[in-house]
Amino acid sequence: MRVTPARVVVVVVTVLAVWFILMNRGTVRIHLWGFATINAAMWVVLLFMLLAGVVVGAFGYRRRQSRRGPD
Repeated sequence: MRVTPARVVVVVVTVLAVWFILMNRGTVRIHLWGFATINAAMWVVLLFMLLAGVVVGAFGYRRRQSRRGPD
């Protein structure tokens, strides 16, 4: 596995995101579009949003790769 600038950026951003999540451990109230209100630990909400971003990014990456076609 080669070390590329893009991989270094991914690792740095991931470490910063995990650190930010661990630093925010309070409880927050979340309003779900007027349907419900829940109380949750902030780190759970941030982790969920990080994972959602990773999934959306992976789908975008795969879509871009499929549009390029075979090399």
